[in-house]
Amino acid sequence: AGPLVGALGLGCNGMSSVPPRDDAEAVATIHAALDAGVTLLDTADFYGMGHNEAVIGRAIRDRRDTAVLSVKTGALFDAGGRFLGLDGRPASVKAYAAWSLQRLGVDHIDLYHVGRADPAVPYEETIGAIADLIGEGKVRWLGVSEVGADLLRRAHAVHPVAAIEIEYSLACRFIEDEILPAARDIGAAVVAYRVLADGLLSGAITAATPTGHLTPSRAQGDDLAHNLGIVATLTGVAAAKGCTPAQLAVAWLLTRGDDIVPLAGVRNRARLAENLAAFDVTFAADELATLDAAFAPGAIHGERYPAFVLRYAAR
Repeated sequence: AGPLVGALGLGCNGMSSVPPRDDAEAVATIHAALDAGVTLLDTADFYGMGHNEAVIGRAIRDRRDTAVLSVKTGALFDAGGRFLGLDGRPASVKAYAAWSLQRLGVDHIDLYHVGRADPAVPYEETIGAIADLIGEGKVRWLGVSEVGADLLRRAHAVHPVAAIEIEYSLACRFIEDEILPAARDIGAAVVAYRVLADGLLSGAITAATPTGHLTPSRAQGDDLAHNLGIVATLTGVAAAKGCTPAQLAVAWLLTRGDDIVPLAGVRNRARLAENLAAFDVTFAADELATLDAAFAPGAIHGERYPAFVLRYAAR
């Protein structure tokens, strides 16, 4: 029931949240993505505190018809990037949408959703605000983000859900139990983010990698040591196939169904090209079986977020 998009989406957060910013390269990367058929541009009003939307608006000024804009809202941060909480109040959702439209320079948002469910606001009220925006022509389709099967169905009862954005990768397969079947039951696509598990699957995380307050337990201590042993299987299969572990991880997601759209979170054209090469990776049945066995649900130890974030995430 949602828009038709390219098989790979572009996650734009890194263009604004990881210093140094290079707006010219970000615009060039978005143009290159659109040229390659990557039509879904994923952003949020809190990515760079509006900066990301402004960059995307600049990039699509003459290319609006080829871009499908996915915008999240509702997460609150201070000027230093400290998380302050969630705001799913209907009036706030409508105000945030108005600001997003202004920054993006468009008259409608294609896919609009709250980044997390606000526990202080009935979810139906938050979803109802987006349904109102759809009725006004300010939004085309309803999306939801980081919710379980119950909230997904509750949202769909208010207004048809076109897509759910949620973490999904070889290293994080918890959605396969209840959330993915629920999405398929109601006809909602899955927009998969953190497809490389924040670098665990690409080889960017090692035992010597410094950790910070946002580092999940799966990337620390004994959990990381265990997980790196599993990732070695991915690295070995990738080497045998002549591709990078990151390309193999994205290619695996592309085998999971046409209703799953992985987000490639990139900042420049070189990284975009690397991700696009995942389309050239094919699998023999035994290779898929090897990966499925090594990365069976639960094989990766540790949580995917630190505790203060996990309380607002789907489980």
